[in-house]
This record gives sequence, C-alpha cells and structure tokens, in this order.
Amino acid sequence: MIDKQQDLAKSKNLALLFLGVASAVFVVTLLLPGGFWPDLVKAVSEAAMVGALADWFAVHALFRRVPIPLLSRHTAIIPRNKDKIADNLALFVKDKFFDVESIAGLIRKHDPAKLLSTWLSGPDNTENFGRHLLREAARILDFIEDAPVQRFMTRALHVALEKIDLSQSAGMILDQLTKDGRHQALLDEALLQCAGLLANPDTQEMIAGEIVVWLKQDHPLKEKILPSEWIGRQGADIAVNAVSHLIAEISGDKEHALRARFDVFTQRFIEQLKEDPEFLAKGEQIKAYLLNDPTLYLYLKNLWGSLRTWLKEDLASSDSLLHRNMVAAGHWLGKTLADDPAFRQSVNQHLEQAAKNMAPDFADFLTRHISDTVKNWDSREMARQIELNIGKDLQWIRINGTIVGGLIGLLLYLISQLRQWLPHF
Repeated sequence: MIDKQQDLAKSKNLALLFLGVASAVFVVTLLLPGGFWPDLVKAVSEAAMVGALADWFAVHALFRRVPIPLLSRHTAIIPRNKDKIADNLALFVKDKFFDVESIAGLIRKHDPAKLLSTWLSGPDNTENFGRHLLREAARILDFIEDAPVQRFMTRALHVALEKIDLSQSAGMILDQLTKDGRHQALLDEALLQCAGLLANPDTQEMIAGEIVVWLKQDHPLKEKILPSEWIGRQGADIAVNAVSHLIAEISGDKEHALRARFDVFTQRFIEQLKEDPEFLAKGEQIKAYLLNDPTLYLYLKNLWGSLRTWLKEDLASSDSLLHRNMVAAGHWLGKTLADDPAFRQSVNQHLEQAAKNMAPDFADFLTRHISDTVKNWDSREMARQIELNIGKDLQWIRINGTIVGGLIGLLLYLISQLRQWLPHF
C-alpha cells in the first residue's frame, strides 16, 4: 500500500513538473519582445498549459469533485456512480468469466483429467498433498467441539428413525436380497459352514458330552448301567453323519424339497414384514424403544469420543494409516487416469457437465456478491483504492496532454504564419 502511494505521488509530481515548466516558459515569453521565435515558444507553452490543465481536470474529475459552476455536477464520476459500477462489474464478470460454454470449452481444451494424472504421478506430490490434508484435518478436529457433534449425531439419528418404517424397510431390503434366487447362495454358504462345524472334533466331542448329560438327567438309573461314554460317542457320530449326509444331499440338489420350503418360508416372511399388522406394530415398538433409549445416545456419545481419539492419534502418528491410504489412493487414481483413456474422457465429461450445471447458479451468486460488496464500500474509499491502483498510469495522460498540447500549439502557430510566408514564394 505504501509503495503504491509513493508511486502515485511521484507520478503526480512529475505531471505537475511538466505543467510547471510549461507555465514558467509561458511567463518568460511574456517578458520577451515579440518575434518569430519568442512567439513560437509562447504558443507552444500556452498550448501545453491548456493540454495539461484540461487533462488534469479530466483525471481529477474521475475521483473527486471539482467545484466549478455548471461543471461540478459531472465530476467525482467514480464515487457518484458507485452503484452502477458495482452492477456493471458484476455483469461483466458473469458474462466474460462464467459463461457456460466458455467454461466447458476451457475444460475440453486443457484436459483436466490428464493434468491430474500427470500431477499425481509426481514422486512427492501425493505424499505432500496427503500430509497437507492430514494437517488440515488435525486443525479441524482441534477446532470442533464435542457437544455440537454429539447433538448433531443424535438429532440425525432421531430424524432418520422417525422417517423409517422398520418392518416395511426390512421387507423391501430382503425382497431385493432374495431377488433372482440370491438367498439360495446364502443357504449354500450356511450349509457349508454347518458342515465344517460338524466336521470339527471339538463339535463332535461337545455333542457326545451333551448326550451323556441328557442320559444322566433324564435316565439316571439307565446311565449307571449303560456305557454312557460309548453311547455318547456313537450318538454323536450318528447325528453328525445324518446331518452331514442331509447337508450334502441339499447342496448337491438344486431342486431339493428343503430348498423349495426355504423359498416359501423366505417369501412368506418378507410378505409378513411388509403387510402383517403384528410385524408392523413390532417395528414401531422397536423404533419407539430406540428413540427413547438413553443407552443408544450414550453409545453415540462414546462412539464420537472414540472416533475422535483414534483420528487424533492416527493423524499425529509418523506412520499414519490415513496418510498411507490417501497416498495409495492418489497413486492408484493417477495410474488409472494415465493408463485408461476412456476413464479420463469420462472424468472430463463429468467435470464438463458439473460445470454446466453449477456455473449459472455460481455466476448468479458471484454477481450478487460482487454487486453487494461494491455497493457497501465507502464511495471515497473506493475512489481512493482505484486511484492507488491505476492513478499512476492516469498521470501519464496529464504528461502526454502537456506534450501533445505543445505540439498542437506548435502546429497551429506555424499554420498561422503561412499567410505571411506565402507572398515570399
């Protein structure tokens, strides 16, 4: 700011010096006897003074009022027209910088997806970018207060639960999950896990033990006579073999009767979830319980506290998991963009479409913001700021006016002398 003020003062002094020189020369010529050369110099200096004063008026009138009758109403142009300048500046920025097609053309011209892939391929760029994001995230965590976040989480959960019909929603989810027989794959996985569990010696030992316990409790006299340990092991083997055989039979037969019964049961359960009043009422009871359960809110509070603590510890760690994941994601994105032209084209198209969708709203917002901001400025301060930034160049108008005025004075004087010279030719 100080440099601009000093430069402006120097420019004004230089323009004033030109005016002063022209005025001094004019005064000197008034004291000299008449003649061709004194009159020539007088005409030049006089015209230079007129040009300098006229351009001083023009430049000064842009920023300040000049108290001259009849003319003062057309001075202080910038302060008087602040609101017009605000509106026109806002429209200029909107039309020239945020035109939808111009922005789309800019995206097509520079291929931002390729630029991004090139930047991400740099050896240190993703590391530095990830480190910068982590620093900002740590600052945000320090800035955020726990209580507002906990209230927000609680309120968000409360609103979400109130809008959800648990029974019907569960039915719709299961409907999609079982579409095209997907639930049969779930049944196959359950059978596979069950078979693995039965093949486990510990499971078989547990079944044998339970059989022995059953004998002791329900048939204590017989248990004393019979070899209960042997019966337990044999019973476990029989049960395991029977169930394993059934599982293998169901797994190998896609048309097995139990699969069909499983289909019927699943479909009936989904319909009950969607339509049965008892299920619907039960869903409402569960929702009411969750909405009024202090344990859930305490859980959310502790959840945020635990998450915040983990985030801060990870962000402070030299071997941050988040940083590693960010860097890995950046490398992957850069390599994918570089190796896949179709992906780059898709990214550019999405950016172009996003720009087309966002540009009008953003342009309107920016137009209002620029217009309102400029209108709220003080008129004198606005004029002063503009003068500080362009006033130095405007002073050259005064200097050039002095020089051009002098040249015009020279030319007019020479033309006025032609009538005296012509008779000599």
